[in-house]
Amino acid sequence: MSFSRRSLLAASVGATMVPALPRLAGAQAANTIRIGVLNDQSGTYRDISGPYGVECTKQAVQEFGNKGFNVEVIFADHQNKPDVGANIARQWYDQGVDMILDVPTSSVGLAVNNVAREKNKVYINTGSATSDLTGPQCSPTGVHWMYDTYMLAKSTGGAMVKAGGDSWFFITADYAFGHALERDTTKFVKDAGGKVVGRVKYPFPSTTDFSSFLLQAQSSRAKVIGLANAGADTINSIKQAAEFGLMKRNVKLAALLMFLPDVHALGLQTAQGLVLTESFYWDLNDRTRAVTERLKPRLKDIKPNMASIANIRRRCTT
Repeated sequence: MSFSRRSLLAASVGATMVPALPRLAGAQAANTIRIGVLNDQSGTYRDISGPYGVECTKQAVQEFGNKGFNVEVIFADHQNKPDVGANIARQWYDQGVDMILDVPTSSVGLAVNNVAREKNKVYINTGSATSDLTGPQCSPTGVHWMYDTYMLAKSTGGAMVKAGGDSWFFITADYAFGHALERDTTKFVKDAGGKVVGRVKYPFPSTTDFSSFLLQAQSSRAKVIGLANAGADTINSIKQAAEFGLMKRNVKLAALLMFLPDVHALGLQTAQGLVLTESFYWDLNDRTRAVTERLKPRLKDIKPNMASIANIRRRCTT
């Protein structure tokens, strides 16, 4: 039996949060598609996808309907650790999982991509942003869906330079995602006639105090501070920048990867003036409002964002 990419993207549902699987009997296995949702359930990126991403995958399977086979999905927390993510992926594939989905944190995503290629299994990445997944680490068994550092860099970085933000200082998470986002944004800044006057990398995910990095950025006299980070790190960076009054001194913050939950966490006053790129907004049009309404029983008062909605987004945009 063959399936289109759309079918694979749609067929996801959450069950129990256990990475180990009992082996299926032959007859059952032949009629069952197994999908593993692997993401951050407890750390820096929890509110980006995490349990909300699992609920969205449940909705996807419900809308996919009965096509004559079963869909069974488990989920697990990779803890933002490449070795943990790779070990879970290897165990899942060996125990009969057909596809792994989501996987935020680019270092984990790259590790899972290597395991999927080794096992000749499907990996649909909707969480990791590094453009290396479609560049030097491109795999015949992998699909990169939703957003990447190239897109984020071109849209936010290029636009801000054209608007006058021609000098940049980067505050960068010191791992694969941050490196790729800084690299790709630097290219578009320079291509647009801008320059990078400084940069600093901080330990991920163990950093919560960004004050010293922000003071370095301020002393550089850069017009734009590029935040090559995401999730709780972005929220903390912006809150602390507001405390220092940086935005009142005509310094622009470029939130190079930001999500709706981040805006809600910041509040309107703190978030004012931010520049960011978003590929899904729940109140954009009739289709995005419709899918948000269908998700309401699962997400309650939480609105879906471009990461959590990724597994069902085709239904409301194509």
